[in-house]
Amino acid sequence: MKLNLKNKKIIGPIVIITFIIWMLFFDSNSYLYQLEYNREINKLEKSIDFYKSEIKKNRKTIEEHAVQKNINNYAREKYHYKKDDEYLYLIEYDTID
Repeated sequence: MKLNLKNKKIIGPIVIITFIIWMLFFDSNSYLYQLEYNREINKLEKSIDFYKSEIKKNRKTIEEHAVQKNINNYAREKYHYKKDDEYLYLIEYDTID
């Protein structure tokens, strides 16, 4: 079967269009997958920034409480720790005026 000139002109664009459609939608590195990967990368970069800022805050807190006395005071205030021979009284302020 011979292809005439008209069929040869049609085959080229069909092959190119098929290739482009395949690369955009069906390939493992398709445009849709790349968009999804970029969204995930952006989300992960935001979480990295968040955790870096949390690490800075925690390091600052650790430096402030490096002395044993400060650690004890912090634990007493924040977590209501007490010594065995002490009593703990919590005073709550009424917010209604």
